[in-house]
Amino acid sequence: MELAVKDRDTFSVVFTGHVDHGKSTVLGRLLADSGALPQGKLESVRETCRLNSRPFEYAFLIDALKDEQSQGITIDSARVFFKTKKRDYIVIDAPGHVEFIRNMVTGASRADAAFLVIDALEGVRENSKRHGYLLGVLGIKTIVVIVNKMDLVSFDRSRFEAVKSEFSGFLDKVGLVPVSFIPASGLMGDNVTVRSEKTPWYGGRTVLESLDGFDGIPVLTEGPFRMPVQDVYKFTKFGDSRRIVAGRVVSGSVKAGDEIVFLPSGKCARLKSIETFNSAPKLEASAGDSPGFTLAEEIYVKRGEIAVKKEGPRPNVTSRLRASVFWLSESPMVKDKEYTLKLGTARGSAVLESIDKIFDPEDLDKDTGENSLLRNKVGECVIKLKRPMSFDIVSDIRETSRFVLVSDNNIAGGGIILEPLKDKQSWSRDKVIQRDIKWEKSAIPYRLRHRRYGQKPWLIVVTGEKDAARKTIAKKLEEDLFSEGKIVYFLGMVNVLYGVDADIKGAGNDKEEHIRRLAEVSHIMIDAGMILIVTAIEFSREDIDLIRTSVESDNITVIWVGNKVTTDIEPDLVIERPEDVENSVGKIRRHLAEKNALEYDEE
Repeated sequence: MELAVKDRDTFSVVFTGHVDHGKSTVLGRLLADSGALPQGKLESVRETCRLNSRPFEYAFLIDALKDEQSQGITIDSARVFFKTKKRDYIVIDAPGHVEFIRNMVTGASRADAAFLVIDALEGVRENSKRHGYLLGVLGIKTIVVIVNKMDLVSFDRSRFEAVKSEFSGFLDKVGLVPVSFIPASGLMGDNVTVRSEKTPWYGGRTVLESLDGFDGIPVLTEGPFRMPVQDVYKFTKFGDSRRIVAGRVVSGSVKAGDEIVFLPSGKCARLKSIETFNSAPKLEASAGDSPGFTLAEEIYVKRGEIAVKKEGPRPNVTSRLRASVFWLSESPMVKDKEYTLKLGTARGSAVLESIDKIFDPEDLDKDTGENSLLRNKVGECVIKLKRPMSFDIVSDIRETSRFVLVSDNNIAGGGIILEPLKDKQSWSRDKVIQRDIKWEKSAIPYRLRHRRYGQKPWLIVVTGEKDAARKTIAKKLEEDLFSEGKIVYFLGMVNVLYGVDADIKGAGNDKEEHIRRLAEVSHIMIDAGMILIVTAIEFSREDIDLIRTSVESDNITVIWVGNKVTTDIEPDLVIERPEDVENSVGKIRRHLAEKNALEYDEE
């Protein structure tokens, strides 16, 4: 794809490397010698060191935390902002100590490029390799290696070439080719902002020149349009009828009038206007912008979906994926534990399905057949999501392919998506997405229909044991709601089997197709603004997932009728004594009221 760069973009770069190899010193020297420090900052730090009887270090300009200065290591990822004539920079100083790999990954995940610092005297160490490997895992391909502390080896060219040869060989094994190697001394300032006379044998760029020489870490304005939805803002209380879909464009561009599809839901609408805070509407938004959109048609969009153009390459949608995962937690990643996967603005429950390979980033040894992923190891894994997500693979668009895994409210790991894998709903989901793209919309906005009926459309699935009073309870619920003026309808599975499904009834094991057709009928009735009550015998979790593929998940309640749940379903409510019909219906009504279902409220 053709890439373009904005006139004045903001460029993020991470400085990383093994502990004590001097990356904070190099960065501090870069800021000081380039004139990027606030007035008086350098003198202030020097005076603080004098008053505390400590030798001044350029790293102190970066390491602002007290415990970092006392221990002499970088613990968290510091962010520094400065400018050159060419562009604005966000520089991230990532920790090098092995105990703070999580912080390094967090910092590096926001970067467009990286400087990896290696001590010329100590040479390549375990975290040099680990950080290099992780940069590749995070999809950062633009890397400059700084061979620091050249003053300690008397600026010996042979020592520089030895470090360069060893580390180039390692990076080659992980598919990374550095932009360049720079011999430097952060302490003395050699080749940081000014070329050093002590390295006449080096004809390359300084660190500062390398920064400005990253020719266009590209803003993907010509790539496929991608905007993860951050939120939907409504201002109806203030007399503003607009519903503004907000997010950050991470790839491509979009113009007012374009047809937009939101994935994974597959909902489609024409982009009416592009809104920005405290300024006139724009005609176009492109990568790096954070606009708000209004849509010509009313559709329900939620956080976590990705907006894409109707015409053009689309991201993948599935609940199974193959990924390269770097594990950070002291507790290993195991198959029987549920994690939260966060990808862009989307988040959902995930489990480890399998581990195909395990790599040690230090020596690149591979293990197979393992059932858990240990701390600081990288695994090629298959991950299964509870609900499908939309994403790209890392070779296409980095921003929509990177994720983190959360366990017990802490970041436990992270990775990049290598490949989408088919799940059990893929065959149906493809049909649904195509259906929604081709759907002929009614001229009546859905909110107007809901306001007229005084209700929210809802699907109530009543399932359970064969001899339980499912139909009796469902029909009584329908009767009560109807008497209150609700537009409600009861639909038994048998009605579908001998009606819509008459052409395939008895043709073989077509349970999945029966349920898909039931879901499509439900979708139409929900779209019409109705409350639909469906009954069926012993639905499984897979059956419900298939229904959720066709019907908006937020408008479904699943009820199990019977003393014992006999499948792997996860019902919203269990009716344990179905023989008491009045009490059972009352219990369902209370549950729906607690969930604020059915009753219309102005959004």
